[in-house]
Amino acid sequence: MDVRDDAAQAPAFTTDAPPPAVSRRLRVITVVATFGGLLFGYDTGVINGALPYMTDDLGLTPVTEGMVTSSLLLGAALGAVVGGRLSDARGRRRTILSLAVLFFVGALGCTLAPTTAVMVVARFVLGLAVGGASVTVPVYLAEVSPAERRGALVTRNELMIVSGQLLAFTCNAIIARVGGGSGGIWRWMLVIATMPAVVLWFGMLVVPESPRWLASRSRFGEALEVLRQVRSRQRAEAELSEVSALAVKDEREKLGGRQEMRSTPWVRKLMYVGFGIAIVQQITGVNTIMYYGTQILTDAGFAADSALTANIANGVISVLATFVGIWLLGRVNRRPMLMTGQIGTTAALLLIGVFSLVLPTGDGRAYAVLAMTVTFLAFQQGAISPVTWLMLSEIFPMRMRGFGMGVAAVALWLTNFVIGLVFPSLVDGIGISNTFFLFVVAGVVSLTFVKRYVPETKGRTLESLEAELRARFS
Repeated sequence: MDVRDDAAQAPAFTTDAPPPAVSRRLRVITVVATFGGLLFGYDTGVINGALPYMTDDLGLTPVTEGMVTSSLLLGAALGAVVGGRLSDARGRRRTILSLAVLFFVGALGCTLAPTTAVMVVARFVLGLAVGGASVTVPVYLAEVSPAERRGALVTRNELMIVSGQLLAFTCNAIIARVGGGSGGIWRWMLVIATMPAVVLWFGMLVVPESPRWLASRSRFGEALEVLRQVRSRQRAEAELSEVSALAVKDEREKLGGRQEMRSTPWVRKLMYVGFGIAIVQQITGVNTIMYYGTQILTDAGFAADSALTANIANGVISVLATFVGIWLLGRVNRRPMLMTGQIGTTAALLLIGVFSLVLPTGDGRAYAVLAMTVTFLAFQQGAISPVTWLMLSEIFPMRMRGFGMGVAAVALWLTNFVIGLVFPSLVDGIGISNTFFLFVVAGVVSLTFVKRYVPETKGRTLESLEAELRARFS
């Protein structure tokens, strides 16, 4: 099965400019929904700085460190598939409202956790929210966005994810410097995540449901009303005609979800591609830097406080690179962008392993490793991560988009879970250099997969893309 980009031309779009109120409404919807991404980023990134202090207070070992870190990821795997199914059944907006409550409860549980066991459970609950948001928010944004702006608007969620991680790194460093070595300082780092959860809940009360989800439930009048909020009148009516035609066809076929995977070969093949895209994003080793960046920099030669501060550079470059990625998505195809990112991350990981192996402990090695982690994140957050979440929100059929992305995200989060769980033990057992060399091998395998199997998705409406993929994989 070879699905290389055939440089298919994008269909013609109705590009009549929407009135200012319509554009403003779309911006508000995007900002509110992407608070789910901000929470995703903060809750996954905060453990980076909180873990060393938590280790002392809770008496963590390398094994229990991995459990505390990866319990969120295991929860995210379950949250992704459940969140996907809920968003297909109950709607994108109602699902995100429920996730906001879960974010609040999970963050508060982590903050107040008295023991390692309670912390693991609370992080698992928080992971349910993270996984659900990782699926539902990009799907919601993809379905509310006009085709020619879909790449930029969906990847705003990735920008909020890395902004949340930068916020976590910055808050960690400030709290550590202000609080010094006082006990329980990590609790202040964790409790900050309750505030964006409140903003997300109140914000989602005033934004509309996805018009494509409404159409999939034959609520065409409501779908048109929503489209008129975010499109010009002419564009809204033309788009509803295309969406409703597909919705009627789906209703006749009476498929969707697990039944669709079992009975439709082209959807099954597409699911395998989705699994691959999801796994490719994780086996770069990105989250070893997101979760254990402070420890990596300490091992390279930084003092503990200096490592916390230096780790902010990782957050800054992630945000800047995501801005670049959003700009590039409007100008280049998704597939070559993904491959370029993989080449860059693999080279950076190779150099991290080499520097850790051959350079003596000291400032030289410390800053060399920091430079390579920054380079790695520039390629990861500027190319791989935005394209991954965007493609996963695009490639699945309308009737099972939430479910399909949810199942693919399970593969992503389970891969993340395994890496987060075993990374401390791998470093302890075979050393940091050999650990990163393993990621280099995985990067080469990933590049081969993308080159051979991943389709191009840029420049199509979701409906025309579905027709193209149906033909290509049948």
